[in-house]
Amino acid sequence: MEHQHHDHKGHTPMAHSGHDHHAMMIDDLRRRFWVVLVLTIPLMLLAPMIQHWLGWTFRFSGDSYVLMAMASIIFFYGGWPFLTGWKDEMIARNPGMMTLVGFAITVAYVYSVATVFGLKGMDFFWELATLILIMLLGHWVEMRSVAGASKELELLVRLMPDEAHLVHGAHVMDVKTETLKEHDVILIKPGEKIAADGKIVDGESYLNESLLTGESRPVEKKKGDKVIAGAINGNGALRVEVSHGAKDSYLSQVIRLVEDAQKNRSKTQLLADKAARWLTLIAIAAGIATFLVWRLSGRDLAFSMERMVTVIVICCPHALGLAVPLVVARSTALSAKNGLLIRNRTAFENSRKITTLVFDKTGTLTVGKFEVSGIVALNKAMGEKELLRLAAALEQNSEHPIATGILEKATAMGLSLPKADGFKALTGQGVEAVVESRNVRVVSPGYLKTHQIQLSSDIAGTADETRVFILIDHQPAGYITLADQVRPESAEAIRTLHETDIRCILLTGDNRQVAEKVSKDLGMDGYFAEVLPHEKQEKIRELQQKGEFVAMTGDGVNDAPALAQADVGIAVGSGSDIAAETAGIVLVNSNPADIVKLVLFGKATYRKMIQNLVWATGYNIVALPLAAGVLYKAGILLSPAAGAVLMSVSTVVVAINAGLLKIKNSDTKYL
Repeated sequence: MEHQHHDHKGHTPMAHSGHDHHAMMIDDLRRRFWVVLVLTIPLMLLAPMIQHWLGWTFRFSGDSYVLMAMASIIFFYGGWPFLTGWKDEMIARNPGMMTLVGFAITVAYVYSVATVFGLKGMDFFWELATLILIMLLGHWVEMRSVAGASKELELLVRLMPDEAHLVHGAHVMDVKTETLKEHDVILIKPGEKIAADGKIVDGESYLNESLLTGESRPVEKKKGDKVIAGAINGNGALRVEVSHGAKDSYLSQVIRLVEDAQKNRSKTQLLADKAARWLTLIAIAAGIATFLVWRLSGRDLAFSMERMVTVIVICCPHALGLAVPLVVARSTALSAKNGLLIRNRTAFENSRKITTLVFDKTGTLTVGKFEVSGIVALNKAMGEKELLRLAAALEQNSEHPIATGILEKATAMGLSLPKADGFKALTGQGVEAVVESRNVRVVSPGYLKTHQIQLSSDIAGTADETRVFILIDHQPAGYITLADQVRPESAEAIRTLHETDIRCILLTGDNRQVAEKVSKDLGMDGYFAEVLPHEKQEKIRELQQKGEFVAMTGDGVNDAPALAQADVGIAVGSGSDIAAETAGIVLVNSNPADIVKLVLFGKATYRKMIQNLVWATGYNIVALPLAAGVLYKAGILLSPAAGAVLMSVSTVVVAINAGLLKIKNSDTKYL
């Protein structure tokens, strides 16, 4: 995670298991902080230096031993997290934050103890105490903000209801959600959360899925529709057949994905890690150099030691170590709540570089629901109904949007469908099967061209329609035209993308006219039409060769090669298929506005990371010379405690800045 020292400390944004550990850590730091605070007050009053400042003296024999005893408790009890951290970093051969703090407090402590036993010089027990006190406070505050960054993930975890109403024969019993198995039937009462992914077997209702998909409108669900665990039921009662156990549910997958993405290092993160490692080395070198310079220029040991400790403390690369991880934790979890699932951090951070966005399929920009707009029978012997009946019989087996359109029409006309045998898909060109012992094919115009089948009438159809042809025993029998509506959000999304200088191109298997009309209506920058699945990857490569940074939106399953080829692969509308292996980013809805959201949120995230990195490095550049005593002649000198305060403040600034990252949902207005 952020730095090696956080690994063993459970300082990672984790879900349930890590969460308790994290809370324990926070409690532990808080306890140590209060104990040290209680001891520091009397210790300060006993310190000769403080007494000198306050202008009063209060000495008794052996007071230096009392001071030492209190300081020892503070050092061992208060400094324990830093000392163990230092040891762990040394074992891992990865010196960082803990090494610096551990080294600084040890030097201060050992030196001060030596003065009690006769070394000439002033002890700095009180500086040691205030230093440890402030480091504990800074650490405690910072862990709380890290915990805050992963709160969104906790909220996702909490979306899952604990109990479900299991329908058992005639009665219903309450069971723990995690005990649900495939094929169990559960009852969801009005207003309750859906307890498991599944299919509605009875009832209908409107569901609010906004927490899972970012889609604010309630979605109508009826018998046969799929539901996602965590969605909130409207005012109908539903019976749902569970489709898989709790740990495979959509939400659990999202949570796992978010955890993985938070662990998944991107280039920016690696850059920050490298900077932090360098800073550690610089701090130790600068500390030793500072000590030598002051000592050789004739200052006493105490002064030189104090400078060294201050330099080392102020250089702690903590703000740097957290600059990126905090933003990562927050952006990943926020995205998940808005229907953007980040599988690959680098792809997400690269979304700011996109110059061309390829929309695969008209289905992303259009509603993707085809409705039958006309049926034409070519010979009089067969009526339109019969044509539709045969076509629909075939399409029963297909998942294609065109198939759905044809089936809906057949259902609406009340046709009963015969069985289709030997069904097979003709890649990118249609389907065929045997119905009532006739060979029936439903094919695209492209198929007719390839097989040189001539039709007397014009077969192209108008621009905004798609036509499929029905061949019976290899003879054209007629065609069905289907039309698809453009989504209301599409034009707005493309306009916003143009504002951010991103070209939009449509890539589709549809015919030229449809592609041309859709891309014209939406003001897109071009289109590739009638592209077969295996050619998609080629088209993406062509764009890349022209120097474009290409993002492609496609459906995670059939566009795998093209998605993998694109610089940023965005799988769309495969909420159920989260594991769209090749895509760096999965959009739960097919809404084009979400793509805009993604690009703009990617930019906002990157901006936050850079702000944090600049702040964390800039602060060190200014503070280090001050700590070393460059302005000593001008009377400006930082005490170790002041150094620790500055360091903690810098960390908290980084944490707060990360917390300010948000997705604005007014669709186009972003940070």
